[in-house]
Amino acid sequence: MKRSLLLGVTAFCLCLFATANTSQRDESFPKKDGVLQLEKGNFNRALRKYKQLLVHFYAPLTVQGFRVTAAFEGAAAELQRSEVKLATLDVTKEKELAKDLSATDQHTIRLYLSGDKHNPVPCPDPQNSASILTWLKRRAGSAADLITDLSQSEASEELTVVGFFKELNHEYVQMFYAAAIDLPDVNFAVTQNDDVVTKYGLTYDVVLLLKKSKLIQAYKMTPQTSKEELIVFITVFQMDPVTEYNGQTATQILSSPVLNHALLFVNKSSDDFEEIFSAFNSAAEAFRLKILFVYVNVDEPRNGRMMEYFRVRDFEAPLIRLVNLTDHVTYHLPSDTLNVDIITEFCRSYLEGKAKPKMQSEPIPEGWDEKPVKELVGMNLEKVAFHPNKTVFVLFYLPYSRESRALFPLWEELAEAFKQRQEVVIARIDASANDINMSMQGAYPSLCLFPAMYAERVVVYTGKRKVDDLVKFVEKEMEKAKNYRVKEDEDRRKYTEAFEAEEAKRANKTKDEL
Repeated sequence: MKRSLLLGVTAFCLCLFATANTSQRDESFPKKDGVLQLEKGNFNRALRKYKQLLVHFYAPLTVQGFRVTAAFEGAAAELQRSEVKLATLDVTKEKELAKDLSATDQHTIRLYLSGDKHNPVPCPDPQNSASILTWLKRRAGSAADLITDLSQSEASEELTVVGFFKELNHEYVQMFYAAAIDLPDVNFAVTQNDDVVTKYGLTYDVVLLLKKSKLIQAYKMTPQTSKEELIVFITVFQMDPVTEYNGQTATQILSSPVLNHALLFVNKSSDDFEEIFSAFNSAAEAFRLKILFVYVNVDEPRNGRMMEYFRVRDFEAPLIRLVNLTDHVTYHLPSDTLNVDIITEFCRSYLEGKAKPKMQSEPIPEGWDEKPVKELVGMNLEKVAFHPNKTVFVLFYLPYSRESRALFPLWEELAEAFKQRQEVVIARIDASANDINMSMQGAYPSLCLFPAMYAERVVVYTGKRKVDDLVKFVEKEMEKAKNYRVKEDEDRRKYTEAFEAEEAKRANKTKDEL
């Protein structure tokens, strides 16, 4: 009996010991400089444990990754006793988890609240640790936190966004505060001091951009004003009319809500730089909310990648290119003279849709169609893709994009799956080396299928990037195209018969006249 009791107590103690160890192990997370290091095995546990979990999904060895990692480490030190926990997750190692969370981009920041895995709050790209702290503070606060004495803000060299409102409970104020949350790197303030608007000759319900007591711009709120419109206004006028592209401004330029960019490639040390820049700057004023004006110094070695992307050589400067960051179609200013009138007219014709894209192509490579995956260039893209009797599936890729290169093996496998089908062509094209006048592609890499039809139709694939899913997609679109072709053939037959009948009628009429 004693022995049985002793064995029972021993077993119970062992269970407690095991449970304690398991509990301790389950509650511990690897950390680096105070930031949790998450992976598939502990992500859900972290969600359950922390009410507020700010996660940086990143790819190593990227400029943004280094900057945000440093910001996270600084913020983590400030938030040690807070209920907010900061964490990182390497998307290159945890591909399956990142895909399940729809966080496959190389740079994504999300705040998970109360363990809700499916409805995270997107966090703006932080410039430093102060950005993170400000964003968290504003999320937890209210517009009343922005009410301040403007004497110091007006004298600041930093831009201050000031909201002057008659009633602090008005929806304008809530919208203003929502914009402040999304722009944590910008100073915001709210005032009801009549002396402020009297000083600048304005009225109630207006947003002022101030720097060193100077009014940069004013925005009158209306019932139609949206948060997005207000953010665009602030973001645009926060920058100078023309911004130099460099390591400090690249993120600000690329994250601008203005997607049309005018790029001046110029040698900053050239004798005519001041004259050309002055003309570019003067033209920029008329297009502030429509086109972002940027200049690139071709004499700066660190701008080599930018010049390579736009295929600009230093001796070709000065020249101006216009590009939209959505479709990546490039336009070239066809003039050796760069003055205000010529630049303004070029920008106006671009916005009106009258400018012609600058089409550039690599030479057609020898044996381009001999391998399973055909190598297309700008010269033969449309001829191959819009073949009425071929179903053509094209991978539009960027060679320096890790996400693009990751699809190469998949594309080879897909080509192998269709190698016996002569009516199916699997191809790819380098979108950085060939200008492509097709705005439907969106961001790269893009998978576009061109059905076997007389009509020039394109279907963009957005499903799972697996061979089986791609094969099903192709076969489904081929069946659709067959149905369309029946109607097309019937329409072509009717057109041909009508044309021949008209020709015969015209011929008979001519005979009668003779």
